[in-house]
Parts: sequence; C-alpha cells; structure tokens
Amino acid sequence: MDILQKSKNNQRRIGLTGGIASGKTTITNYIKKHKNIPILDADHLSRELIKPNTYGYEKILDYFGNKIIDKSNNSEREINRKLLRKIIFKHSESKEWIEKLLHPLIKEKMIEECRQYANNQTIVLVIPLLFEAKFEDICTEIWLVKCSKELQKKRLIKRDKISEKEAYELINFQLSFEEKRKLSDIIIDNSDDQNKWINTLKELL
Repeated sequence: MDILQKSKNNQRRIGLTGGIASGKTTITNYIKKHKNIPILDADHLSRELIKPNTYGYEKILDYFGNKIIDKSNNSEREINRKLLRKIIFKHSESKEWIEKLLHPLIKEKMIEECRQYANNQTIVLVIPLLFEAKFEDICTEIWLVKCSKELQKKRLIKRDKISEKEAYELINFQLSFEEKRKLSDIIIDNSDDQNKWINTLKELL
C-alpha cells in the first residue's frame, strides 16, 4: 500500500476549493493565523513548477515559444503567467495541453508534501481546480468556499484590475458552484458576514 494511502487512514486531509475570488485566501490566512495546521497550496506549487530551467518551464517554452516570456524581466526570462492565462482562456486546445502537463506534476508534488506531514493529524490542501484536475482521491473531505457571483466579480475587478466583462468571463469559465456543491462535503459561506465563516471554521477545526 502506498505511503499516502496509509496516512489517509488516520490523517484528516481537507481539500479546500472554490471559484476564482471566492475567498479561499481569506480562509487559509485565518487558518494559518489561528490554527497550527500545515497548508499546501496548489497555486504555489504551480508557480514553482514553471520557474526557469524546470521541466515544466522547458515544455511550455517549447510549446508556446518566446512570446510567453515576461518581457518586463529580461534577465530572469520567467514565464508571463498573466499572458499564459489569457492564452489558455481563449484557446481550448492550449488549455487542455497545459492541464495535461501541469496537473499530474502538481498532484505528484502535493503527494510528496503530504508525505512530509504524515505525522500531522490534519493538513489543508488548497486546490482551486480540485474537481477539474481530479484531486479528490488525495483528500479525506472537501470544503467548498462560496460567495455570490456579484461579490466574486467585485473582488476580481479590484484584485486583478480587469473589466466587469472579463471578470464574468473568468467566473463562468470554471466549473459552476452548483456542480462543485454536489461533490463537496462542507460549504463555507465567505460572503460579507465574516463572523459566519469564522464560526463555521471554529466548529470544524
């Protein structure tokens, strides 16, 4: 039996997910501040996996060419992540290609990190595309962060400095909340009432 599977029998591994700008970072920041629980972040791992001279970086450069390089930082030759997001948003074949490349790498890396925390009773895995990337099998339970589309839109416009139209497109680009809710164990309402979700977390952790 795999080491990860063994630890799954006695370790609580919370998969935390939610739509873009639903408030996942707010939830994880609270957990970091108030609970002694390791947090593994898929987005952080994704950034690490496309740094210059990594396998992911070379593959992406081979596929997209030098146009994907961040021109504002010529010395580092880093991938322009905003440009990459725009490309995969507009071209489904590029989206499928990048997902086939990165999702298995992210999952493998996250499994490695889970093993490092095998002695911890609880860990939190922050995975924005948990269902899309099929990460359910490495979690013992799944928490879905929710808020209204209108609040998502406002947060996204403020955070990414984009138009209302672009914000709605990004929100609707992902799997819907309704679909995610069917696959989740816990719903955390991260709307304007902060006390509501804080009380929920206190009960759960």
